[in-house]
Amino acid sequence: MMVGSSVASGSRTAARVARPLFRARIAPVAVPLLPRLPGYVPRLLHTSPLRRDAATSTGTAPLSGALAANDKGSFKDPVTRYEHLVSTGILKADDHQRSIIQHLQKLHSRLLTYDPGPMPPQPTEVTPSFFGKFFSRQPVVPDPTIHIDSVPNGLYLHGSVGTGKTMLMDLFHSTLPPHFRGKGTGETGEYGSTRIHFHSFMMDVLQRQHTVKSRYEAAGMGQRDAMPEVARSLAAEGRVLCFDEFQVTDIVTAMILRQLLERLMGFGVVCIMTSNRHPDELYINGIQRQSFIPAIELIKHRFGVVDLNSPTDYRKIPRALSKVYFDPLTPGVDAELSKLFDALTKSDPISTNVVSNRKLPIWGRTLTVPESSGSVARFKFSDLCDAPLSAADYLQVAGTFPTIFVQDVPRLGLGERDQARRFITFIDACYENKTKLFISSEVPIHQVFSDDKSKNAGDDAHMRAIMDDLGLSAETVGASSLFSGDEEMFAFARCVSRLSQMGYVFLSEMGVQDQLLMLDSTKEWAEGMQ
Repeated sequence: MMVGSSVASGSRTAARVARPLFRARIAPVAVPLLPRLPGYVPRLLHTSPLRRDAATSTGTAPLSGALAANDKGSFKDPVTRYEHLVSTGILKADDHQRSIIQHLQKLHSRLLTYDPGPMPPQPTEVTPSFFGKFFSRQPVVPDPTIHIDSVPNGLYLHGSVGTGKTMLMDLFHSTLPPHFRGKGTGETGEYGSTRIHFHSFMMDVLQRQHTVKSRYEAAGMGQRDAMPEVARSLAAEGRVLCFDEFQVTDIVTAMILRQLLERLMGFGVVCIMTSNRHPDELYINGIQRQSFIPAIELIKHRFGVVDLNSPTDYRKIPRALSKVYFDPLTPGVDAELSKLFDALTKSDPISTNVVSNRKLPIWGRTLTVPESSGSVARFKFSDLCDAPLSAADYLQVAGTFPTIFVQDVPRLGLGERDQARRFITFIDACYENKTKLFISSEVPIHQVFSDDKSKNAGDDAHMRAIMDDLGLSAETVGASSLFSGDEEMFAFARCVSRLSQMGYVFLSEMGVQDQLLMLDSTKEWAEGMQ
């Protein structure tokens, strides 16, 4: 089999090396922990072995007796769980979704008898190359544990916004066979699984890669390929890997994925992905896309590609947003946001103490948070988007503060192209972490990217098709000359869609007292504007 042959051959070469002429111990590199505020409860960046006791809850009163037993028993397999959710009214019956569930059911049945075998331990020693005694040292390369043809094919579920991708992913992960539940131990029979958002997954991969390379350099081996050990450590934590929102938007991700996926399969990992794009549409117009084509072919060959598009939009929500987005930029709006910030910080369950210019450690450097309590932070748009910040920065901010205020968002034109991209990345990070946002902007929030008042987004046929997928109107979005490539335009339209969803979900998740506070505050603000 061509796929995976490079992994196997490289490992066989390492296996043929004679008894080492010397052994050098690699000292583990400690990853510094971030300082926590008193009472702080860490928020995971969309990564979890899904707790089954939490998954049985419907968000209302706890179940008891026969109802609780019936709910717990519904985690037997995807079909049983889906039909239970339909029968209890949590989901609405849908023939198209039932047909998709059958794909999950087939993979579940395959996993019932699938045994990927134990994982090799973390290498603690190094062996020399043939002339290593005189020239260089080589790290031990962990061997594949299973032939790639023996690994069940994964699933690649793709569809536009509102087709139920995340629900199906969570349903499948919550019904995995017992030997793939929880955290893997690397031992036979306890293989575990991981459910993670793809953006967070790639950040984890890069961090592991950095740690492994640091170990190699500390052992005097210089720059060596860290990916075999990265894949081994990921596989040891879970032989079923579920990642949501699979997308490729940069050259770094594109170059890593082919080797990483092959090596994960070499350790027996079964992957399930969801994406907005068919594999052939990934990384369209990206730099050096030709180098990414083998990864696309790998996905098409080793995954069942399933189209989720349905006439039903499962995430249709009312268009009337709660008052969490304010415009235009006036003293009255500033006063209103300050009032809301004060009210939320004074009732902060972690810490009501508002700190100025808090330093948030991120990968060996610090990010300044202008104002924050235990779980509420306030920034200016310029604080977040004028500086050269990355997805890692925004994920750390969104993972630390459940509620964030962003003030003074301008209408973004060609001169603010970099700021626009950073703002989109920030919104994605907040969306992934279910962060509650309050924003003040120069124009209505949906139109901050619209820099051409003479046109609207519907004038471009391709953009119009993207907006149709996302359920947006051309009048709502406006037109922008900021974005040209397919991936950029899609990210722009998706950002607008997510802002709408986040605004509505924020109000629906608030407690009664908080809603009354906001309604009173918004009423005062509206009366003051008259």
